[in-house]
Amino acid sequence: MLNKKRTTVLGAGSWGTVLAAVLADNGHPVTLWSRSRQTAEEINQQKTNRRYLKDVTLPEGIDATDDIAKALDDTHLVLVVVPSQAVRETVRKASPHIPDQALLVHAAKGFERSTLKRISEVLEEESPSHQGRIAVLSGPSHAEEVIQRSPTTVVVASQEEKSAKAAQSFLNNQSFRVYTHSDVVGVEVGGSLKNIIALGAGLSDGLGFGDNAKAALITRGLAEMARLGMAMGAEPITFAGLSGVGDLVVTCTSRHSRNWRAGNLLSRGHSLDEILQQMGMVVEGVKTTQAAHDLSNRYGVEMPIASELYEVLFEGKDPRQAVEDLMGRGETNELNEMIRGSLS
Repeated sequence: MLNKKRTTVLGAGSWGTVLAAVLADNGHPVTLWSRSRQTAEEINQQKTNRRYLKDVTLPEGIDATDDIAKALDDTHLVLVVVPSQAVRETVRKASPHIPDQALLVHAAKGFERSTLKRISEVLEEESPSHQGRIAVLSGPSHAEEVIQRSPTTVVVASQEEKSAKAAQSFLNNQSFRVYTHSDVVGVEVGGSLKNIIALGAGLSDGLGFGDNAKAALITRGLAEMARLGMAMGAEPITFAGLSGVGDLVVTCTSRHSRNWRAGNLLSRGHSLDEILQQMGMVVEGVKTTQAAHDLSNRYGVEMPIASELYEVLFEGKDPRQAVEDLMGRGETNELNEMIRGSLS
């Protein structure tokens, strides 16, 4: 193997473990950092991570550890694959140990709840020496299918073309095709907001509203994503790509989607606390709904679907009433609403 470099994945959940497998498939030595020593030992001794990936045997080339300094020793690529609310803490611990030349890429899909910042902004604050070598990985990519080498396409975005291409070269292979992009804001916003719409899709399906309703939800949800994204500085065309409509469709329709499952449970009368406890994994759409509610107010952007879901999740609104209120909104022109959509 020529030109193979040491790589690090921070986060041994399902997606982090699978991305470690992608890097290992490409011949790169991988150190996978886990908060749990037990998980690290299981990966090293049994080549499994059963909590997140049942009946999966991991490829050779992955060494797991719970020592973050050891994980980052002499690495050339750092993939941050922890829940969005844990990114700052993780990168703060990691930053002193990340080599200056390393590329820093995150695969989190959400906003930091306390600051409403995008995750790349959090990385820049916690690891300022890596500005210009920061990128985001997003797109329609369920871990359960990527680990089976099912054909998958994703996008990696950076303000620096050289960084995007470098990340692409680490990850791209015959079953995991990686495109590059320059619109970091659009890729991050699309990857985050689609989880809100997936919650709504699961709720709609659970209430038995059918395919027409879900098609409308996906389409109008895409318009909401683009409106907020453009207000934040994104390019509108980005939302027609992999990190926009691509990720939106797969997350709203797949049996693998945590956010769809959470919305479906919500339709059956389960409380939010019950759902999160039953899921046992982070459901990014919940915190993202809170963040979108605040961001829509900050930027003066109308987001009726996100607003209704916020009321269902956090204010106890009846899901059927939320749908009725969405359908009963005032008459408007579709194109005008897609373009403007402001509160004014």
